[in-house]
Amino acid sequence: MKEMIEEWQLALRAEIAHLKKFGSRPIKIVNGRLLSGDDFRYYFDARSLIQIPSGSKIRIEMKHIKRDGRMLSSEGKNVILSLEGDFGDQIREADLYHDPWELLDELHERLEEIKKSKRRLARVRKLMNPPKTVKHPEEKIKSHLHELILRSKYNPVTYVWGPPGTGKTHNLARAAANHFFKGNSVLILSHSNQAVDVLMREIALFAEKREKFEEGKIMRYGLQRDVPSILPLYTDQLLRAQHPDLAEEKESIVEERKNLKDDLSNSFSNRDSTQLLKLESKLGNVLEKIRRKEMEFVKNATIIGTTLTKAAIDETIYRKRVDVVIIDEASMAYVPQAAFAASLGKRVVICGDFKQLPPIASSRHPLVSKWLKEDVFHRAGIIETVQSGNLHPQLFLLNEQRRMHPVISAFTNKTIYHSLVKDYPNTAALREVITEKLPFKGRASALIDTSHTGAYCFTGHSSKSRMNVWQLFLSFQAIYESLQSGMTSIGYVTPYRAQSKLMGLLIEDLLSQTDQADILSATVHRFQGSERDMMVFDTVDSDPEFRPGMLLTGNNSERLINVAMTRTKGKFIHVSNVDYFKKRMAPSKTLRQLVEHQLQKNERIGPTQIGKWITHHHAHLKWSHALNTEDVFHDIQKANEIIISIPTGTSLTKEWIKTLKSSPGKTIILSQTVVQAIPLAVHVAYDVPFPFVAIDRKIFYLGVPFEGMKNVLPPAVSVRLESALVTGEIVNQILPSDA
Repeated sequence: MKEMIEEWQLALRAEIAHLKKFGSRPIKIVNGRLLSGDDFRYYFDARSLIQIPSGSKIRIEMKHIKRDGRMLSSEGKNVILSLEGDFGDQIREADLYHDPWELLDELHERLEEIKKSKRRLARVRKLMNPPKTVKHPEEKIKSHLHELILRSKYNPVTYVWGPPGTGKTHNLARAAANHFFKGNSVLILSHSNQAVDVLMREIALFAEKREKFEEGKIMRYGLQRDVPSILPLYTDQLLRAQHPDLAEEKESIVEERKNLKDDLSNSFSNRDSTQLLKLESKLGNVLEKIRRKEMEFVKNATIIGTTLTKAAIDETIYRKRVDVVIIDEASMAYVPQAAFAASLGKRVVICGDFKQLPPIASSRHPLVSKWLKEDVFHRAGIIETVQSGNLHPQLFLLNEQRRMHPVISAFTNKTIYHSLVKDYPNTAALREVITEKLPFKGRASALIDTSHTGAYCFTGHSSKSRMNVWQLFLSFQAIYESLQSGMTSIGYVTPYRAQSKLMGLLIEDLLSQTDQADILSATVHRFQGSERDMMVFDTVDSDPEFRPGMLLTGNNSERLINVAMTRTKGKFIHVSNVDYFKKRMAPSKTLRQLVEHQLQKNERIGPTQIGKWITHHHAHLKWSHALNTEDVFHDIQKANEIIISIPTGTSLTKEWIKTLKSSPGKTIILSQTVVQAIPLAVHVAYDVPFPFVAIDRKIFYLGVPFEGMKNVLPPAVSVRLESALVTGEIVNQILPSDA
């Protein structure tokens, strides 16, 4: 076992070396002022919100000078740093780095401690080599939930496979509460704060329902989230209840410090900076008192919930020993993290879904790939027999999903979960209220096919990430239709960061706070562990890109598509270029199988149906027949600047040439050949694969037809966007940097 742990340590060191070499992204900080010359404390303003925990190691760089240091405090858009060296009284501008390798360093140290304990080594050995026989009395099983409780009571390690919507939180909470009722101590750990919050609240509410909730016995340790708990669950709540004077003193100092920092941002003075240092010292003393109280809370609690990261860096947790450790979302945790967690308890329950996203690591070292990029289910040999249906004796499957409408789950249940998961009988009826909303009333699943509408996929110049503006606008329209129908919980997911950022800008600029409801635009990782009434899955890839990206074809593509689909309850909108994927993607790939499944089920919505399903026109995003040039010509006539792209093989009609020549604005033409008919235009020798018109970097036309457009079948549809925010970003990503 020690040899395996040493491999884990080598993997961690390789990842640390990679992070040290390539580092994190810099945060721009400005207006640095020296507060104290004794320990080189500096006060900085920032251009964006900074959330770096106090005490974290940081680094700042200015030109060729680098200084390590510590984060003393960060609230909002200002920070106080302690540096290991002098930069002078003032620093006009610098880059701030907060490297994540520090956390891996701590985990490395925890593994070193495990190697010195026979008992902890034995626990890790059972995790990685789970027994082939079970100890729980199978004849006593009364229900699926009761089986989980018995397994976690009698077996040293229980693996729980929890596909989406199968009641993972419900079952884990009741298993944990059952141990609590019997007097056993339980440690709840997870990869994310959100997962810990959800599970701890469920445990507390269940205990309260049974009239067994006791203040301080069930405790959420760590970051206080925005969503408050009705019951006194968080350390902040316990502090206010049991030590109100200390809580009030902290809040008073924090408020005074915030006001003082605001004053310093507006007008820096020596008097204020001296007062700020005094406040920092005073706050430090109060926080140390609070820290001691928190240690008492942890000591007295029976169920404690926190993150895997905090468990590895906080002595209050990693020195504690419990009866049962429950790890949620274990499929996203590093194997060494899961092993460290398992070593803290007599029994361990490992819960996750190895069909969803794996852990994230950056280094390409073989040991990193082996131990940090794959989950403990794989590395412990748990899933080797899953495809045959013969589950490992220590694997407990939650096999009834209640989240998705059966029309949506039909694909994932069969293709991804090998028909091991079934639908709760009443799910269709429960989801009918969502299915009946727009777009595509009455449909739970729809495939918006963008075949033969143009070649719109490109890689952004600064984002270095693929984008597809045509599919972006169609996706936004689907979201807008659903909002008009009363939908309030919507997700937009895409493999590419640049596309999700563009949708975020579109939502921000075109939808009011009232309209927005609960809309999230992000890549898949942000959605793991969450759910929405409707999900829009935009694959982005299409012509003229020669092949789909690795995100849709690589080893983890099945997991990505699974997460994208299984977040939704009642409506799944898939936006894809069907013709492109049928030509460029192997039939064995999951996305190709999804496309074929939706075609077979007659879920395709073709380009000819755009005029039928778009029923609500946003004032700033208007769809029309592309041959109708009245609006675009009107905008050109009033423009100060016109940017127009003419792809190779297409040309402007006489009407277009006449309109552009008569415009008072500056015309910039992106084309491989000079348009002789418009001699005053600025020519940029650059070939964009699709035609567009940008007016004053505020109005953007897409789909306007020029002569000779290839691979476009009627009806020709165009769209007009009015948004300086989004148009500016699109143009910046399309245009070459020297244009």
